[in-house]
Amino acid sequence: MKNIAVFASGSGTNAENIIRHFAGSDVARVALLLSNNPEAYALVRAERLGVPTAVFSRVEFGPGARVDELLAQYKIDYIVLAGFLWLVPSALTARYRGRIVNIHPALLPSYGGKGMYGMRVHEAVVAAGERESGITIHHVNEVYDSGDIIAQYRVAIEPTDTPDDVATKVHALEYRYFPTIIEQEIKKL
Repeated sequence: MKNIAVFASGSGTNAENIIRHFAGSDVARVALLLSNNPEAYALVRAERLGVPTAVFSRVEFGPGARVDELLAQYKIDYIVLAGFLWLVPSALTARYRGRIVNIHPALLPSYGGKGMYGMRVHEAVVAAGERESGITIHHVNEVYDSGDIIAQYRVAIEPTDTPDDVATKVHALEYRYFPTIIEQEIKKL
């Protein structure tokens, strides 16, 4: 049984979906949810589902700091970024090489990088007149949204779609595929 830590900065719908997916699993379980945002609703979602949570500052995210201690304490084998907005420190990406995944709400390499998250991505996709968007699940390295791509799933964009419409379509892909891909990747460990 592998232990997963989920990092989230916002509402936590993907985090909740992942927690529910692994509830009762013999492959892995979400052992901890970490957030850099004390107001993140992801913390409430995790607590309601019985998953321990912790909030940390930027200083506590550095090498040898509180986050490292928590990952060791909870014997974390695998890290999932689910709406987490900070760049992961290189010491952590090195230690968990190939064992940190992120989901991005577009088809990378397009519409990625620092500051490209959530509705900002969907607004950019619509403004560019794209005919499709989707999700990219990728390994995490020291550069935003540039790790090896594990999987991509696409959705058509209609000329009349608004950024909210695109967000709805992309969220459906996230909920459907992200937990399954995480499980497949963990089984390879």
